[in-house]
Order: sequence, then C-alpha cells, then structure tokens
Amino acid sequence: QSAYPAYVMGSLCIVGGVTGFARTRSIPSLVAGVGVGLLYLWSADSIRKGTPNGLEAALGASAILLLSSLPRVAKGPVPVVLALTSAGAGLYYGTTVYNLRNH
Repeated sequence: QSAYPAYVMGSLCIVGGVTGFARTRSIPSLVAGVGVGLLYLWSADSIRKGTPNGLEAALGASAILLLSSLPRVAKGPVPVVLALTSAGAGLYYGTTVYNLRNH
C-alpha cells in the first residue's frame, strides 16, 4: 500500500482550497479544501508509518471529496477533476482495504 496518492490528494486539496479562497473569498472552499487535505495528509503519514486507520482515513477523505464534488460537476472543469481524482483515490484505497481484510 502506498501513501503517495494520499500525499498528492492532500496537497492538491489544500492548494485548491487556498486558491478558491484567494479568487472568490469563499470560506467554505478554504475550510473544506484544507480540512480534507489535512485528512489526506494525516492518512498518508499513518500509511507510511504503518499505524492503524491510515488506509481507512484516505478512503474516507476520498468519499467526502467525491460526494461533495458530484453535485457541482455541471458547473465546470474543477468539480469534474475533483470527482475523477477522488474516485480514483477512493478506488485505490477501497481496493487496498478490501484486499487486506479478505486475504
């Protein structure tokens, strides 16, 4: 299991939240982006260290990001990219958790 997808997603979420705030003064963008980004980064650190719940946290962060992005997909390319990348990360971490629990 790799922590790299969670590191990438966490970094992108934080940058995206700060950028959204800088462009539109959107507090929800800032809070959501930084919050989900920090959850991804914490999970990446946990995966790297081999401590419990890192994979599950990355899967949860992916689910939060996907579910919050889907209603906004028609509004432009950013929500589409968020939905696709969170789905990819969720698929990776979901498959990893499933395989570890069932093998």
